[in-house]
Amino acid sequence: MNIQRINPCRRWSDITVFNGIAHFVEVADSDTSTDIKGQVKQIFSQAEQALEKIGSSRSHVLSVTIYLTDFANLPALNDVWDEWFPEGCAPSRACVKAELADPQYLVEMAFVAAAGC
Repeated sequence: MNIQRINPCRRWSDITVFNGIAHFVEVADSDTSTDIKGQVKQIFSQAEQALEKIGSSRSHVLSVTIYLTDFANLPALNDVWDEWFPEGCAPSRACVKAELADPQYLVEMAFVAAAGC
């Protein structure tokens, strides 16, 4: 079976697609000085671009693992989350408290989505 790797480098690929399922991870990459809502909005904007690259959309996201540095930010994250996903299309999700690689990151999200939809 064919594995498609989009923008691979030595340590990761931006997106990996296998058997119609895509995996990708996003952190706020344009402005880490923003609050949690700003970082989540950046992540969703980047996710939208990734989904377009694989012929998918936010309504085809299957699951998201959320790595959050502070659970006090969960209500604000949920506000942006609820606005971004179409009604009836919320994916399964897990939310984990974690220390991230860069202390300015407040959140990181690992997406799994149906590709070519």
